[in-house]
Amino acid sequence: MSKRSPHDVLVIGAGVVGAACAYYAARSGLTVTVVDRGPVAGGTTGAGEGNLLVSDKEPGPELDLALLSTGLWRTIAEELGERLEYEAKGGLVVASAEAGMTALRAFAAEQAKAGVVSAEIPGDRLAELEPHLAPGLAGGFHYVQDAQVQPALAAAHLLRASGASIRLGETVTAIRTGPSGEVLGVTTDRGRIDAPAVINAAGTWGGELAGLAGVALPVLPRRGFVLVTEPLPRIVRHKVYAADYVADVASGSAALQTSAVVEGTPAGPVLIGASRERVGFDRTLSVEVLHRLAANAAALFPVLRTVAVQRAYRGFRPYLPDHLPAIGADPRVPGLYHACGHEGAGIGLAPATGLLIARQLTGERTELDLTPFRADRFDGTAA
Repeated sequence: MSKRSPHDVLVIGAGVVGAACAYYAARSGLTVTVVDRGPVAGGTTGAGEGNLLVSDKEPGPELDLALLSTGLWRTIAEELGERLEYEAKGGLVVASAEAGMTALRAFAAEQAKAGVVSAEIPGDRLAELEPHLAPGLAGGFHYVQDAQVQPALAAAHLLRASGASIRLGETVTAIRTGPSGEVLGVTTDRGRIDAPAVINAAGTWGGELAGLAGVALPVLPRRGFVLVTEPLPRIVRHKVYAADYVADVASGSAALQTSAVVEGTPAGPVLIGASRERVGFDRTLSVEVLHRLAANAAALFPVLRTVAVQRAYRGFRPYLPDHLPAIGADPRVPGLYHACGHEGAGIGLAPATGLLIARQLTGERTELDLTPFRADRFDGTAA
């Protein structure tokens, strides 16, 4: 039996990016339906740490997107309050040797030209920000704009605030198009939903969904693990990571990479990352990765050596070959919009993504040039 929807926009994906798309589309006066084959935040969002970072991004389109999102997250937090567990706690990037500090200085100087605020912290003053850091570090940079949310809560509350119609446990099986190739809606395993605009916010499955519309988008999964400790007093005050994390984020290598990333949470547990590897959708729990993460964290914070790890979880980050997400209207299929491929930065970049797509949907001027994020930029190139 066919099911029709009077809504203007259909968002596929109930993670934080899809939730932000629904939130800003609804605020623009559009009626919205959100469809997901699983629960809210059941994919990458539910396996994320909730990082809202500018500190790890070099000047360019992604940093511009992050700076826009930083302000939007503050506004969202003011509206939705403590429900998001939003913390404007700042980030601290540390280097073990002077060579690392030299690289961090050059990186921060370029970021400052784009509007990033940071301050160099000499090694002998790091303990003022993080008393439990390992001694002997060369120094670091403090980024006041870095923040954190609880990602599953953020997705749920953005969806609730949007007022969108939510359809969970429903799989999209086809994107229907008209005689001129324009989007008419979708078919799901429960029927039909009509909508003149479809937003692909399917995360790691964004490429598969694009394929339903007859277009290519080379989204690949990049697996990552996170360790979660027992609840602790607030022994880690900021988002703290080693300088090599920035290089790992920018790397396109399929091989396993790990770097020390440690942060506390309002609930007490400390989150420990970060790992990246391209192994498809292999969900195997890697003992090697878990050992590396624990060792990296203990080297950075020796106090963690005697702390119990309660659990570990894994997720798949939606990776595109040039490390930029696909955002906005797809020129190959009128009415199809993409909001995927953010890799590990989707939570931080979600509000800007949603706002920019809402601007396109309503014909308004976008705050940023979306050309670098066009989904057809990979046509004719290898993934």
